Amino acid sequence: MKKKVDVRIVVLQRGWVLIGRYSEKGDRGFLDGAHVIRKWGTEYGLGQLVSGPVKEGKYAPTVLDKCKGRVEFLLVTTILTLKAEADKWAEVCK
Repeated sequence: MKKKVDVRIVVLQRGWVLIGRYSEKGDRGFLDGAHVIRKWGTEYGLGQLVSGPVKEGKYAPTVLDKCKGRVEFLLVTTILTLKAEADKWAEVCK
């Protein structure tokens, strides 16, 4: 059976907003295939990105900066996470 991929948008302290394949170990969170979300490109807020990056529309596109390597953070610095539709982000978060 194929392991289900957990892709999440993670909002951290100091205004960092990232997306990637999410995992935890101990007091640390990890994002693989991560990108910093620089511009949401949405009409209805960050939650709209759960269904994938915005390519068309009044505020589009979503602007992402690829992170080199694995992003690691302390879980206590997490403001919120949003579970994203992994298949809609598969090309971005590979």
